[in-house]
Amino acid sequence: MPTILGQNQYGKAENRVVKITRDGDTHHIKDLNVSVALSGDMEDVHYSGSNANVLPTDTTKNTVYAFAKEYGIESAEQFGIHLARHFVTSQEPIKVARIRIEEYSWERIATSEANSKFIGSDDVKHSFVRKGQETRVTQITYDGEKWEVISGLKDLVVMNSTNSEFWGYVKDKYTTLQEAYDRILATQVSARWRFNWSDDEQKAPNWEKSYEQVRKHMLQAFAETYSLSLQQTLYQMGSRIINNRSEIDEVRFSLPNKHHFLVDLEPFGLKNDNEVYFAADRPYGLIEATVLRDGVEPQIPVDMTNL
Repeated sequence: MPTILGQNQYGKAENRVVKITRDGDTHHIKDLNVSVALSGDMEDVHYSGSNANVLPTDTTKNTVYAFAKEYGIESAEQFGIHLARHFVTSQEPIKVARIRIEEYSWERIATSEANSKFIGSDDVKHSFVRKGQETRVTQITYDGEKWEVISGLKDLVVMNSTNSEFWGYVKDKYTTLQEAYDRILATQVSARWRFNWSDDEQKAPNWEKSYEQVRKHMLQAFAETYSLSLQQTLYQMGSRIINNRSEIDEVRFSLPNKHHFLVDLEPFGLKNDNEVYFAADRPYGLIEATVLRDGVEPQIPVDMTNL
């Protein structure tokens, strides 16, 4: 039976680029992990091995570093847009470019006035500590006409130590879980949101401000929701983002329930009044859902594993 070539793409994955912007004595850091995937007229290289339409993956790597110098890195989204536009418009065989970026955040190290003067500087503005909260992510896809920008974050761990319950659920002969009227609610947020900016005629969002505001609304909704289920909290987080950020039409969450179980201290003659818990890392409940602006069709993949 004859075979045919299906979807294919190629590029250079996980190009680590760190860009230092020097504003006098004040330095700024952008630390990215950039993956490039290109697709288009690539049948010949698969069928015959002809590289006539192939831009070497080494060239895509070099482009990432050159663009960091030529254009700077204003935001992960803007940097990805520059790269995607370049590959599609400069290489005729390439029809679609997909740029995936992870961004690692740094914050300045606060120094004491005395020590700053001791080492010969009145104000230290070039020392940083890596933030340990979340990783910012974005995926930019461009086909020469339309843009799709999906941004988000992963590994943001949050907890409410009260104002969460779980009861009234279905019970069968295998159910052993006790109903909880005051429990810890904790999760490790993985979220993606899709912008409604799709062509160059539209005004592009302020990518940095948008990320900060989405994160703020997400966390506020988590903190302010009296939760009867993690699903309810998820929906409130997504709704808060959609209702407050007009540039975003769709949000998808993957929220593992980081279970905390009360430890039985009665064998030791001690009463555990919601004070001592066992934190279980697995197995864990996994709650996933998409929240959409009314009238919008979902486009973020259900499986966000590689997004």
